[in-house]
Amino acid sequence: MRYGRDQEEPLWDDDPMWDDEASSYDEASRARYRRRASRRGGSGPGGFDNGIKYMFIWALALFAVVSAKLVWLQVIKSAEYTEMGVASRTSTSVLRAKRGTIYDRNGNVLAISVDCKTVFCYPEMVNDAVSTADLLVEYLGGDPNEYLSLLRSGEGYTYIERQVDESKAERLAQALEERGLEGVYFEDDIKRDYPYGDVGGQIIGFVNVDGSVKTGLESYYDAVLSGEDGEMVMELGNGGTPIAGATNVVRPARDGADLILSIDIDLQRVAEEQITKAVVDFQAESGSVMVTDPTTGEILAACSTPLLPVTRYWEMEEGADTLKLVTSSYEPGSIFKVITSSIGINAGLVTPWSTYTVPPEVLVGDDYVSDDDGRDWTMTMTLAEMLRRSSNTGLAMVAQESIGAEAFAAGVSAFGIGTPTGIDYPGEVSGIVRSLDEYDGSTLGSMAFGQGLAIPLVQMVKAVGTVANGGVPHTPHFLVSQSGEPAQWPAGEQVVSPETCSQVVDMMREVVLSGTGVNAQVSGYDVAGKTGTGEQADAEGGYREYSYVSSFIGFAPASEPKVLAYVGLNGTPYLAYGSAAPTFSTIMGEALLDMGVQPSW
Repeated sequence: MRYGRDQEEPLWDDDPMWDDEASSYDEASRARYRRRASRRGGSGPGGFDNGIKYMFIWALALFAVVSAKLVWLQVIKSAEYTEMGVASRTSTSVLRAKRGTIYDRNGNVLAISVDCKTVFCYPEMVNDAVSTADLLVEYLGGDPNEYLSLLRSGEGYTYIERQVDESKAERLAQALEERGLEGVYFEDDIKRDYPYGDVGGQIIGFVNVDGSVKTGLESYYDAVLSGEDGEMVMELGNGGTPIAGATNVVRPARDGADLILSIDIDLQRVAEEQITKAVVDFQAESGSVMVTDPTTGEILAACSTPLLPVTRYWEMEEGADTLKLVTSSYEPGSIFKVITSSIGINAGLVTPWSTYTVPPEVLVGDDYVSDDDGRDWTMTMTLAEMLRRSSNTGLAMVAQESIGAEAFAAGVSAFGIGTPTGIDYPGEVSGIVRSLDEYDGSTLGSMAFGQGLAIPLVQMVKAVGTVANGGVPHTPHFLVSQSGEPAQWPAGEQVVSPETCSQVVDMMREVVLSGTGVNAQVSGYDVAGKTGTGEQADAEGGYREYSYVSSFIGFAPASEPKVLAYVGLNGTPYLAYGSAAPTFSTIMGEALLDMGVQPSW
């Protein structure tokens, strides 16, 4: 029995009306319960269980995110953030290693690293920019407006001047301190100094203010000269200023190795002076010189114009930073007749006394070749006479009629023509020399007297040096020793026989005594040599008129050579007889004296 809300009388369970209302009420209640239970975190037994589950999931996810972030910060990015923190409190400077000293063969210092200072500032610490700029002008020179711009730049570490002499830097530092001017600082630096100025600049090369090298032996031997830079860390205070006394050398510098070169600096100066004079006197586009000891391959002097002013390298002319003898190719001209003669004699195909009837012109391919002396009559000549007169027609006949393409090509290859010599100088080229399978109708005849090929003239220095040295080649080279250890430059294999060389030397001696090389004579010395007048190709595939590579190559004493020299004038209207030969004489005379070679008579 139940009671109604407003009635005291009981209601009977079997009242049909009550049964319907009670049923509706219970269904609505159960529906509400089910909705609450289905919600995340809903009330009731089911809702309470689901709520805990979802709260646990969310907590676990949050914990995972936080943990991942901590791992990211403390493990993965730890080193980076530590480095950033250190960087904000420190300034790192390079401790420059001293480059090795370069000496000539007599112990003269050619290039040396000396201590200097770099002047820099922290603009935010400068207390009087105008007065500071005035002092910088007084002690360093330059434009005060440029200094003001640096002093007021608002940046951190700012360069003012690199590689300042130590004495000058000390006077500047004292003046700044006396006037109470702040914000300018000094750090140790190293610069390259050249006691002989610009002499030998192309050989030595130069080093930029940032320590990089561009050319010469400074570049070729950079790995051994440069050593290894060190590192210094300065602790910084508030505002990024250095803390006095808080400097720490993290890694000391390791200095580079010293080098001794084969060049004689006095002879080098003479060679540079003489070739510069010859270029002017003989209206040449450029000139080149190389002097060697043919018994070892050591280079005593070498240069080409324009010369490289290493003390003012930023002012150099185009092409001044290379040796053209090594990096450029030219038709060698008649000096190549020494090689042709050596090939023929060594192969047993011709002798110095072999005789030919030589007309004024000889057909080579589709063209006729004539002699430079303008001869218009037929002559009977021996090979020796052809060399003495420098006959193009004669050597073309010898090559085409007696030597032949196969023996000639083999001989050219044996002498290393068309192959890099291995000289220790950057940028050596191979040249353009046809192989036997590339020969056409004109190749043999034209190459016999030095046309139809283009080579760096250092190849001729090596090849003629082989003849001077009894048939044994040596690589032309500059390095004598490194850190006190002798450099190894082994001799090559025999190219031609000593007997062949002796006969060719005799012919070359006659060239200087009574032939085209009389102006190459050196008083008191027995000189063997050969003139060369090579035509220069033009853009149309022909040859430029009155523009020659006039050259002379020779050695002395002829019977026991100690010095070999090549002189070349490029783009001159003068033949070698009157231009390269007398220049050779002057340079060879100085070389023989410097090397202590006694006169032959």
